[in-house]
Amino acid sequence: MRVSAPACRRSIPTCWRLARLENAGQSPAAGDWIPAVVPGAVQLDWARARGLPDPHFGQNVRLYAGLEDFHWLYRTTVPAAHRRADERLFFVCEGVDFACELRIDGATVLAHQGMQSGFDYDVSGLPEGAVVDLLVFPAPKRHAEPADRSQASHVTKPAVSYGWDFHPRLIPLGLWQPAGFEIRPAVAIRHVDFAYTLADDFSAAQIRLTVETSPPGGEFRWRLSDAKGAVLDGATGPGKPNSGEIVHARLERPRLWWTHDQGDPELYELEVELANGDCLRRRVGFRRVKLVMHTGAWEEDMPFPRSQNPPPITLELNGRHIFVKGSNWVATDIFPGLATAETYRPLLQLARGAHLNLLRCWGGAAAPKEPFFDQCDELGLLVWQEFPLACNLYPDDGQYLELLDRESRALIRRVRQHPCLGLWCGGNELFNAWSRMTAQSLPLRLLDRNCYDLDPGTPFLMTAPVSGMGHGDYRFRAEGREIFAIFQSAHCTAYSEFGCPGASPVEVLRSIIPADEWWPPRRGTSWETHHAFGAWDAEPTSHLCLSAIEHYFGPSSSVEEMVARGSWLQTEGLKGVFEEARRQQPRCSMALNWCFNEPWPSAANNSLVNWPARPKPAYAGVAAACRPVLASARIPKFQWRAGESFSAELWLLNDEPKAQPGGEMRATLAFGGERLELAHWTFPPVPAQSVLRGPDIRGLIPEAGASEFALQLDVTPHRGWASAYRLSLSRL
Repeated sequence: MRVSAPACRRSIPTCWRLARLENAGQSPAAGDWIPAVVPGAVQLDWARARGLPDPHFGQNVRLYAGLEDFHWLYRTTVPAAHRRADERLFFVCEGVDFACELRIDGATVLAHQGMQSGFDYDVSGLPEGAVVDLLVFPAPKRHAEPADRSQASHVTKPAVSYGWDFHPRLIPLGLWQPAGFEIRPAVAIRHVDFAYTLADDFSAAQIRLTVETSPPGGEFRWRLSDAKGAVLDGATGPGKPNSGEIVHARLERPRLWWTHDQGDPELYELEVELANGDCLRRRVGFRRVKLVMHTGAWEEDMPFPRSQNPPPITLELNGRHIFVKGSNWVATDIFPGLATAETYRPLLQLARGAHLNLLRCWGGAAAPKEPFFDQCDELGLLVWQEFPLACNLYPDDGQYLELLDRESRALIRRVRQHPCLGLWCGGNELFNAWSRMTAQSLPLRLLDRNCYDLDPGTPFLMTAPVSGMGHGDYRFRAEGREIFAIFQSAHCTAYSEFGCPGASPVEVLRSIIPADEWWPPRRGTSWETHHAFGAWDAEPTSHLCLSAIEHYFGPSSSVEEMVARGSWLQTEGLKGVFEEARRQQPRCSMALNWCFNEPWPSAANNSLVNWPARPKPAYAGVAAACRPVLASARIPKFQWRAGESFSAELWLLNDEPKAQPGGEMRATLAFGGERLELAHWTFPPVPAQSVLRGPDIRGLIPEAGASEFALQLDVTPHRGWASAYRLSLSRL
């Protein structure tokens, strides 16, 4: 977080115009110009000026197709800047999507490519009114066909906008980060790096501080303050930027940063100030994160010839193994330039409210903006950050590697300052038949090197999944097996992705589906455009899961009935997988559902939260399954019949860093107003961060005339540990 003192650095409001060009050499006519909003995207400016309809509704998104194939010219002029003789005026671009040239009065002065690295240019010598143009090139496409993610397999532009099972094909371009003019002192802070090493027993932190200025020169003072504003002993002093000298300091008994479920996310404020008043303030924190082998890993029997065990994936935070309950974070909008602090805030509060402690920032989308990481620091949410590689074979050629090197270094230097950073990852699904990359692929070796050089204290994974990890399934019922059986028979060290789709709430559907397409859902309509049909597998209904709904309940008579049934399946399915993963501790140490959010309103999706920040019914089920302590039942299936013998296993799950007292669990089946008690379990104290296996329970399901029943687990005296499972009673 940068807070500049008013006297040392001042931004000047900038007015932008935009013109669409057929080629880079075209000169716009007077009538070609339209207003531009920065940050944003050229498609949004064009839509406002030309009256294009809302891309979220129906199939309107198709009207935006092809706009990414033009050149786009942003234009502004050097402003009247009242500055002192010792101040300079800069044009500053924090991020462009994706490639551009900066032109001053028609002459190209700078070329740039990549979203994560910005640039600036000194315009102090230019007269007021000098024309500043930013020419944005068409979206990079490796080939014309097929029109899919492989078109982005040679660049660091995120592949998701080229079309995915939850994202329409709409490829944004333009200034997605702020761009404009800034007055700076003659010597200004360019970068501050705060690094530290914690003692083995966490009793002290050895701090290393480096400061870069432009141009090199001057001196600085720094200090570290606690949450109350008190400057810490020994954490203050002078230094020289750009001198190669590193400021060293020792902080005794630092308060550690924890995820919200394991402690308090303690933060400090770092302030660095030059003699001329230019300053930077940023919150920092102290934590140590490792990926280690799970308990008992080295004793597992390995077949001959012995090779390496599954790689370490148990997350150790500040010396403590923690179970990761998380989700996959995707783009918050089809236009990443629209993301702000207020975009992130409700979503991240929902993540914490669901008792999640880690978010995996998926490599198919652009890395989030700075407010995302600031808020994760505050909320105690760890971040698994991937580089922009996903489901493609990225090349070993020099041009791509040069771009990846520059972009990855910019991202690492920015994000490594945040205590919420839990691990780096090369990208998504790279070791498989469709990506065909390996640990010897030069892009992954480069990323591993850069993470080691720039952030050696943070773990690095080549990709997800790796050997031992589960990645899928994404259906309630697949090949005749239910989600419960699929995961109860799994034996994974982590589940980096798993899902269960569900339709969006009826109110969301009414906002995106035209009335003449409302019922029944059909292919070739807005239902398919919004991912209900043919999204990712051979089943024609895909995310809408009509076949699964009909298998359990028969045909639906309305959208409302279909949505209610699908939401029921999604809720119980996701709840079942999170609890099952927790029961598989300590070998399993991580469960991340696919996915948390979505970039636009879907008709059906695996997400827990509809765009922009509306929880689906399944969100409450996941929140219940991820409570720190709860009674849990391993139930073999979802649907039962009258006269059948119901069975389940009882468990207690404790992710708290402290032991929990014993008590009594009562298991009851509820059929409308009737109740059938199955078991009482008097359980002993539950050790910290462990699971406790209880008895098997059985009971004959009576003729009840109902279509559903519930298994209720009540715990005395710990009422907050109670759980309930809503199950189907077949009447077909």
